[in-house]
Amino acid sequence: MPPAGPADVPAPVVEVRRSRRRARTVSAWREDGRTIVAIPARFTRAQEREWVTRMVERLAAQERRRRPSDAQLAARATELSRRYLGGRAVPTSVRWSTNQGRRWGSCTPSEGTIRISDRVRGMPRWVLDYVLLHELTHLLQPGHGEAFWAELEAYPHTQRARGFLEGCAFARDGDDAAREEDEEPPPDDGPLGERADDASDA
Repeated sequence: MPPAGPADVPAPVVEVRRSRRRARTVSAWREDGRTIVAIPARFTRAQEREWVTRMVERLAAQERRRRPSDAQLAARATELSRRYLGGRAVPTSVRWSTNQGRRWGSCTPSEGTIRISDRVRGMPRWVLDYVLLHELTHLLQPGHGEAFWAELEAYPHTQRARGFLEGCAFARDGDDAAREEDEEPPPDDGPLGERADDASDA
């Protein structure tokens, strides 16, 4: 599908989250089709407007610079299948998706299609690779039995990536305090960028 032109891009739905645990930091990220901007609770409405505008623009700029295309995602899936699955998993299409709900990805074995949640874009590359391999493996093993996990044993970051995703799920589903305990993203070896952070100078 060709990228939409400027007239086809809807205005982002922005949700502002105020936190008493934030002193000076401001963050923005994508979550379930919305743009989340987290700001200190003490900010005035004027400061809120200023920082929301600034962070939405910064996040969009990051995405333009660093966002892998569907074609790049499909090429990566092909490489991962060759390297870890002997090239046996051959999807008919691999695309980013904004309607995965709480899932990181999905696979329809009968059609050979794989969809990866937009929320994975900002995660380390080894996490994206795991999500891709997980869905590729479903083309070979539809369920999550022993045979499924045996296929993934060749990938060295499986357990690490699963732990990372479990932590992300906890942060997403937990309360505000739980999220704030992990404000700084962990070091990684190749972020794909869907999070913007800054420190306010207020």
